This record gives sequence, structure tokens and C-alpha cells, in this order.
Amino acid sequence: MAEELLIPVNADRKAVYNALFPQIKALIADESDLIANLSNITAALKEAFGFFWVGFYLVKEGQLVLGPFQGPIACTRIPFHKGVCGASYTRKETIVVPDVEAFPGHIACSSASKSEIVLPVFHRNGTVAMVLDVDSDELDDFSAADSEGLEQIIKLIERKL
Repeated sequence: MAEELLIPVNADRKAVYNALFPQIKALIADESDLIANLSNITAALKEAFGFFWVGFYLVKEGQLVLGPFQGPIACTRIPFHKGVCGASYTRKETIVVPDVEAFPGHIACSSASKSEIVLPVFHRNGTVAMVLDVDSDELDDFSAADSEGLEQIIKLIERKL
């Protein structure tokens, strides 16, 4: 098992995702436990990019419930119709929010969060199993490189569901 990630220095985000993807793939390849895999994925993303907050909200009991994460304490439960996470769940699509203050119904788990990207993770039957939520303490911090890179990582998780 690897004890550290090999992340290129002074590289753009696309290059970092390209370097990180095979390492995450190898990290979760032989592990069947979902929580262990989600935990390592959040740790890898936090380490590689220094995101303010990165974590998963799992579909449980008719709502999104906090799962493995890295960063400050977070909202524990989010209704399907609330915030960026609820919107991603409901719309079944990736949502990039350049300024969380401008997003109607944004849930402020931390006032330090300024921008956000949320991606749904699907079961094989097409229902949403969870969402990946990534927050930045900088405005407009997420781009197409993040959407593409994180969607590739999501595909790894979906194969294991």
C-alpha cells in the first residue's frame, strides 16, 4: 500500500488530476469496503489540491447524510431539495458554483466556503447513491478541469457500487 501520493509540483490542475487518477485507482482496486475507499479518496483530493473541504454525502433515510470527509466539521444531514448538494442530487448533474452566496438556497456549513463543485455518484440502476462535495475558500475556484477530473474519479467509485 502506498503511504504517500506523487503529485507534480507547480502543475496545473489537469496535470494533477492526470497524476492522481491512477494512484486513486490503485489505492481502491483491491479494497471492497466503500467507506474505506471514500475515506482514502477524500484524503487524496485534500492532499493533492488543498481544498478547503472535500467529502461525500450518502443517500440514507430519504436525505443526504454526511459520509467520509476532510476539512472542518460539516452539516450532518441535507434534505434532497436544499443547497448545492440537494440540487446536484435532484438534477442528477455536476453543479459548479463560482460564488456560493449567489446560489439560491445555499447551505452555509462554513462561512469560509466561497465556491463549490458537487457531483452525483450513481448506482448501476441510475439512482443517485451519494454526492461528492468539494468546497474552496476562494471565489470561482473550479473549472472544467475539476469537473472532468472529479468525474473520472466518480466513475471509479461507481464501478465499485
